[in-house]
Amino acid sequence: MNEISFDDFLKVDIRAGRVIRAEPYPEARKPAIKLWLDFGDEIGERKSSAQITAHYQPEKLVGRMVMAVVNFPPRQIGRFISEVLVLGVADSNGDIVLLAPDQAVPPGARMH
Repeated sequence: MNEISFDDFLKVDIRAGRVIRAEPYPEARKPAIKLWLDFGDEIGERKSSAQITAHYQPEKLVGRMVMAVVNFPPRQIGRFISEVLVLGVADSNGDIVLLAPDQAVPPGARMH
């Protein structure tokens, strides 16, 4: 395991975002869902492509809060630009389970 300093950790801007739109992304190399997320007034709306199809359906994601890294550079995923990295952990099958706050927080709230 590589150690990082606390200052390095603080450079990673992880925020709570609310899914405002979600669509299947069948053109992706691996099954994915396109997400549009609201991070509040400071950051606004951002997009992401997430390989979360094993546990989630697009229509059930709308309104859900998720955690995402908002300060990575945008990344081209096929014909879609992913602007944030939605966070999750792999279950025992290797399928991604989203990380989310367990109580109400405003969109854009920063992880501490």
